[in-house]
Amino acid sequence: MRVVRTVAELRETLAPARREGLRIGLVPTMGALHEGHLSLAERARRDCDVVVVSLFVNPAQFNERADLDRYPRDERRDSGLAAAAGADVLFAPSAEEVYPAGFATSVEVLGVTERLEGAARGPEHFRGVTTVVTKLLCMVLPDAAYFGQKDAQQVVVIRRLVADLNLPVQIEALPTVREPDGLAMSSRNALLSASERERALSLSTGLRAADRRGRRRAPGRGGRPRVRGAGGPRHARAARAARR
Repeated sequence: MRVVRTVAELRETLAPARREGLRIGLVPTMGALHEGHLSLAERARRDCDVVVVSLFVNPAQFNERADLDRYPRDERRDSGLAAAAGADVLFAPSAEEVYPAGFATSVEVLGVTERLEGAARGPEHFRGVTTVVTKLLCMVLPDAAYFGQKDAQQVVVIRRLVADLNLPVQIEALPTVREPDGLAMSSRNALLSASERERALSLSTGLRAADRRGRRRAPGRGGRPRVRGAGGPRHARAARAARR
């Protein structure tokens, strides 16, 4: 696996594959890789001829400097994991490479970003996400890009972005990978206290409970709901006689 840090290096590295018409896949990450990220890279490896994993902690999507500063970083570990998952290229640019002096452009998706996480974290968060994703797609020019369903709203936003800007890339969203206790894998899990982790588990616990309840209330095996007490035994006998 080759590690590159500039857009010029990246394009030079990918040029032969592009000339040969090979399929290029991109897995955008902010590092602190876990099994969720690796499942994306492994799927890209199966789908594509060349796999690029990007490693960039995007300052534009953090609301607070303290949150950015404490985000986990370990490039040496991430590089080894990405290579083991099948990446051909690790693109690890600096903030100055992505946002050079004088940078003054942002990309914003309206509507769908204004609720849920957008409402909680403010418009700057998704503006930072959509700007950096657009830049990565323009830098790598992949045929497909891979994201996790864990960040469901982000996936919806990125698909809207790609459709609105006519970007020639296929967006793949893969299932959430969970810890043994049900918590969705996230780079931020390492920052949770014991009590915060316990509270975070309430979401997956509630989802599993709702799923079990839904299964219990589902119709019978034939897909038809059972109707009881509609006229009693005499009604049932008459219905059977009518079918004969």
